[in-house]
Amino acid sequence: MITQLVLRALDRRAVWVVSALLLVALAIPFANLVLPEGHPLHLPNYAVPLFGKYLTYAMLALALDLVWGYCGILSLGHAAFFALGGYAMGMYLMRQIGARGVYANPVLPDFMVFLNYKELPWFWNGFDQFWFAALMIVLVPAALAFVFGFLAFRSRVTGVYLSIITQAMTYALLLAFFRNDLGFGGNNGLTDFKDILGFNVQATTTRAALFAASAIALAFAVLVCTAIVNSKLGKVMIAIRDAESRTRFLGYRVDNIKLFAFVVSAVIAGIAGALYVPQVGIINPGEFDPGNSIEVVIWTAVGGRGTIIGPIIGGLLVNAGKSVFTGLWPDYWLYALGGLFVFVTLFMPKGIVGSLRSLFSRRKPPRQDNSEPLETGAKDIPIIAEPQPGAAE
Repeated sequence: MITQLVLRALDRRAVWVVSALLLVALAIPFANLVLPEGHPLHLPNYAVPLFGKYLTYAMLALALDLVWGYCGILSLGHAAFFALGGYAMGMYLMRQIGARGVYANPVLPDFMVFLNYKELPWFWNGFDQFWFAALMIVLVPAALAFVFGFLAFRSRVTGVYLSIITQAMTYALLLAFFRNDLGFGGNNGLTDFKDILGFNVQATTTRAALFAASAIALAFAVLVCTAIVNSKLGKVMIAIRDAESRTRFLGYRVDNIKLFAFVVSAVIAGIAGALYVPQVGIINPGEFDPGNSIEVVIWTAVGGRGTIIGPIIGGLLVNAGKSVFTGLWPDYWLYALGGLFVFVTLFMPKGIVGSLRSLFSRRKPPRQDNSEPLETGAKDIPIIAEPQPGAAE
C-alpha cells in the first residue's frame, strides 16, 4: 500500500523537485564544511541556518497550498500549527539544558526558576526524550486541526467566515502564550538552547545536519502532497474546491475529506516549525502572529497555488528578498510586500508557476490529428438523390 502510494507520487515534476532537494541537502553542507574559506563556492557559517529557515518556510507554504490550492480552504491560521510544532521542539531543547542554565537547576528551565515555579508542570513531563517530543510535534498540531476542523466543517463554515475564525484561533493562541502562568516562557519564549540529540546545536556540523534534515523533510512533504493530489481523493478535493455543493450532492463526504486535508496540512506545518526552532535558536509567541499566516498566503499566491512547486518557489523567493531588502530599505519592506501581493492578484493571478505554464501552453503548436478527415462537401453528399431504376418518373 505504501509502495503504491510512493510510486503514484513519483510523477515527473515530483521527481525533479525531490531530486533537486536531495542534491541541495548534500551540496550546501559540502560547500560549508568541505570547501575552504578562500574557495569561491565556500558558504559561510551564518548562511547555512538562514537557508535552512527558508526551507522550513517553503514547507509551511506547501502545507497551506494543500488545503487552499487543492481544497479551497483559505486558512489564515497556519502559523498556529507551525508555532505549536516549534514549541514542542523548544520544550525538548530546554529540557536538554539541565544544570547548564543560568540558575543551574537540573530540572526546571531558567524562566521557571525566575518565576518561582516549585516543580515542573505536568505537560513538560516526557520532553526530556526526543521520541516523545517528536510524537508531540505531530500529534499536537494534528489534534488542534482535527478539533477545529471537525467543528468548522461540520457546521459548514466556508469562505471568508472560515478564514476569519482561523485567524481568530491563532490570535487567541498568541494571547494565551503571552501569559507567564501558562508555563511556556511568556513573552520571551524558549531560547538559549544547548544540545539536540547530544550534539551542540551551535556547531557547524550540527547546523549542516539540520539543514540537510530540512531539505529531506521538504522532499518527503512533496512526495506526500503529490501522492494525495494525484490520487482519486485529490480529484475529489479539487471538485470540492471548484464546486463544493455539487460534490456534496454527488454523495461524497465533503466534511471528512476537508478534515483529512486540514489535518495532514497541520502536521506538515508542525514538522516545519520543529525544524525551524533549532536553526533560529528561539521560539516565542510572536510566531502565532496572524500577520505571519497572511505572509504564508502571499508566498503561496506568488509562487502559484494549486501547484506543488509553486509554494516552494514563492516561499524561497519572497523570504530571500525579505532578507535582502530589509537590510537595504527596512522602513519600506512591508509596503513592497503588500505591493507584491496586489501585483500578483491583479496581473499574475495564477502566480509564477501558473503564469509560466499558461505562457508555454500558448506557444505549443496545436496537436496534429492523424485520423482521416471527414469531408462533407457537395461531391460526397448529394443534395438531390438520383432516381432509382423502375421508379416512377
